[in-house]
Amino acid sequence: MKWSSYKAKALLAASAMMSTWAQAAPDLGVAEQQATNWPAIIMFVVFVGFTLLITKWAAKQTTSTSDFYTAGGGISGFQNGLAIAGDYMSAASFLGISAMVFSSGFDGLLYSLGFMVGWPIVLFLVAERLRNLGKFNLSDVVSFRLEEKPVRTLAAISSLVVVAFYLIAQMVGAGQLIKLLFGLNYNIAVVIVGLLMMAYVIFGGMLATTWVQIIKAVLLLSGATFMAYMVLSSVGFSFSNMFTKSIEVYGQVRSISFEDASKIMGPGSLAQNPIDALSLGLALMFGTAGLPHILMRFFTVKDAKEARKSVVYATGFIGYFYLLTFIIGFGAILFVSNNPQFLDLAKGALTGKLELVGGNNMAAVHLSEAVGGDLFMGFISAVAFATILAVVAGLTLSGASAISHDLYANVFKKGQTTPESELRMSKIATLVLAILAMILGILFEKQNVAFMVGLAFSVACCANFPVLVLSMFWKGLTTRGAVIGGVVGLVGAVTLIVLSKAVWVDTLGLADTAPSSLNGPAIVAMPLAFFCCWFFSITDKSDRAQRERKAYDAQFVRSMTGIGASGASDH
Repeated sequence: MKWSSYKAKALLAASAMMSTWAQAAPDLGVAEQQATNWPAIIMFVVFVGFTLLITKWAAKQTTSTSDFYTAGGGISGFQNGLAIAGDYMSAASFLGISAMVFSSGFDGLLYSLGFMVGWPIVLFLVAERLRNLGKFNLSDVVSFRLEEKPVRTLAAISSLVVVAFYLIAQMVGAGQLIKLLFGLNYNIAVVIVGLLMMAYVIFGGMLATTWVQIIKAVLLLSGATFMAYMVLSSVGFSFSNMFTKSIEVYGQVRSISFEDASKIMGPGSLAQNPIDALSLGLALMFGTAGLPHILMRFFTVKDAKEARKSVVYATGFIGYFYLLTFIIGFGAILFVSNNPQFLDLAKGALTGKLELVGGNNMAAVHLSEAVGGDLFMGFISAVAFATILAVVAGLTLSGASAISHDLYANVFKKGQTTPESELRMSKIATLVLAILAMILGILFEKQNVAFMVGLAFSVACCANFPVLVLSMFWKGLTTRGAVIGGVVGLVGAVTLIVLSKAVWVDTLGLADTAPSSLNGPAIVAMPLAFFCCWFFSITDKSDRAQRERKAYDAQFVRSMTGIGASGASDH
């Protein structure tokens, strides 16, 4: 490519646009409709066709609720590790983090590291006990010795809220990607994603979802590895060269000094307020252990040993992937920001920001074209879309299980239901969730996808994590403590999110300033949830509370040994 001519044009464009670059903010622009990209569309159609064949095969194997929710418990530790990695390496990770690194450098690393450090918590605290105590989802675990109706209702509602926030991120990423590739209207793109997601979940259940996740994890890791290799080869495989050149290019296209540009290598807007940084860190570290669609994956293996194995494999794959996203983000600074082919100069002149064609969430997609041409961009786009579809399917499945298994079968019907009616209800729930996801995806079109997932983690760590951990590790937890603590965590987290600048000002446009100065609720809502769980448990002197405390010993033996745990044999 003729980089010198590109650079000259970019410098002229940059001087006309702005002298300073806006920090990474929730709003990363609306994707513009583009001319049709045929290589991408062909690969996209091939992949969707292949996954629909998998769904058809899985539909024949999915005959019971156990098959639908947990693939019959027949997935191996290695396969489940890849599938968990596939679930976790979402649009937020691939598109959102690379976009955040592209726009503000070091800040993106906070998300990369944050998403990663949750896994030791899952491995050492949660995975084994969860598999031994539960059957389909986390509600089975928290209601093991506590009163079923209130605890399951709480767990189901908090799971649905987490799923809703997570779905927003995936639908926004998918809509922008399809709009970029097909030249379709954004709203139509979101509806297409919703319809495909419905097909995977309603017909194929967890088995189809698992295999789609495994395939896309392998493809995504391969594509990201090639992109990172091409970026590093251009700078002599030296990280210091990559950082130095990135600072130079960052400064040139924004007409700022090298010294000012070098600030991207230090904490930016995300870490300017240490309370926000700590809140984000808490959410990403402990939120992983409260994500319903991740926890649900531990029931797809036959026993606790395979559950542990799957976390070890997942941790390796995910750690490697997040290193790649950081390199890809800096690669986008080097190859995309100074190339007029990828810049929306007209829009940039209006907004006063550096705008990418298709919106700034598309930095990684543009980098794939810069390093590998149209064909490789087609591959990466198809894989990114597959990433979104797989994650959305997993999320929808966990949401459907909360509605059908928890609320319908165990709360409303009090366990007096048939597997057939529960399966039918889960498919109706999938339909409702898909429609909700489409509506939310359209409403939150401008949001950065990594930022939205950060909010999902915040709700998970405030509402699900305290109740889950205390139910497994603290003998004193009672139903009253769990319900009050969980409600306080959930309501506190959602309230603080709504009152934050990102939602109150940027999304809802209710005022110029937000009622809350916090960007993340975890630092307030999570300790409050733990305190309420503790306080309202120790002050509960009821007969029910005494029975629940005595039942802990039996729960502890089962959680440590697996004796009596549901496995493939008793499904």
